[in-house]
Amino acid sequence: MIAPIVVALAVGFLGWAFQALKPPPPKICGSPGGPPITSPRVKLNDGRHLAYREAGVPKEEAKYKIIVVHGINSSKDLSLPIPQELIEELKIYLLFFDRAGYGESDPYPSRSVKSEAFDIQELADQLQLGSKFYVFGLSLGAYPIWSCLKYIPHRLSGASLVAPFLNFWWPIFPANLSREAFRRLPSSYRRTLQIAHYTPLLFYWWMTQTWFPSLTTDEGAMFGDQDLEIVKSLLEAPSVGQEKIKQQGVYESLHRDILAGYGKWEFDLLDINNPFPDNDGAVHIWQGYADRIVPFKLTRYISEKLPWIRYHEVPDGGHLMFFKSETCEAILRALLLG
Repeated sequence: MIAPIVVALAVGFLGWAFQALKPPPPKICGSPGGPPITSPRVKLNDGRHLAYREAGVPKEEAKYKIIVVHGINSSKDLSLPIPQELIEELKIYLLFFDRAGYGESDPYPSRSVKSEAFDIQELADQLQLGSKFYVFGLSLGAYPIWSCLKYIPHRLSGASLVAPFLNFWWPIFPANLSREAFRRLPSSYRRTLQIAHYTPLLFYWWMTQTWFPSLTTDEGAMFGDQDLEIVKSLLEAPSVGQEKIKQQGVYESLHRDILAGYGKWEFDLLDINNPFPDNDGAVHIWQGYADRIVPFKLTRYISEKLPWIRYHEVPDGGHLMFFKSETCEAILRALLLG
């Protein structure tokens, strides 16, 4: 009598576990029952679509063409405080796009660090930006920039990584340095990143369970005073299109993004060569000293090991410092004018 009960309980548990671990199917834009397509999109060679937004001067008149790569929980509708006077002075064309699974860009189950670089390259080619362009990555949107530096350096005129994502398991870091920085994160962040790195199959369950705090339940602890002020101002005047960011599914946007960035990489940063040996361009890192999400000691270490990177440390800068107009202008001037 006991055996059938045990079997039934085991089958029930396995069924529950399967459902808990399996993310729901995405709600693809333009599909029956899915969100509508309201933005221009390009079709990639593999059949996927990337949605984009153009800003600045017309690309035919532009002296500088920049592809902006948004971070986590963001999209092509990201509103950066770039002074219009600067855009007109330098004749800047800006291309924003929804990365895979975000906004109105199709999800990509095979999304990886490498695929991000080739999405950027194909988007540039589809929109006829020319043989070279600048890339500007924010927060988690910096890992596609590392990918560009590795896989398509010949296409770059320059690159900026701002409040840049760091993978604590990169071989470039001495174990004691990365361990010390990792321990400074809240325990919920540490557990979340460890699951993303070591047991990605459990990630959807972890991010949706309510027994233990996860990444989304401890966000406030990661912001200092300056960041909290910026968050407050952003909430008071939210960007257009915020409701579209996760409309195709939180797993297809946020979760796959974290899994790609914090998973196991095909290369180490030490494998990247200086893309501008003739000084006809530059790679910049902008790091806030008061950034609680990205440890400045690790970013400093990268700049020491890769001396061809131009490192800028903002003394009072937090993780969201790029939402300050003067900082944003300084970043762009350094990228474009050296």
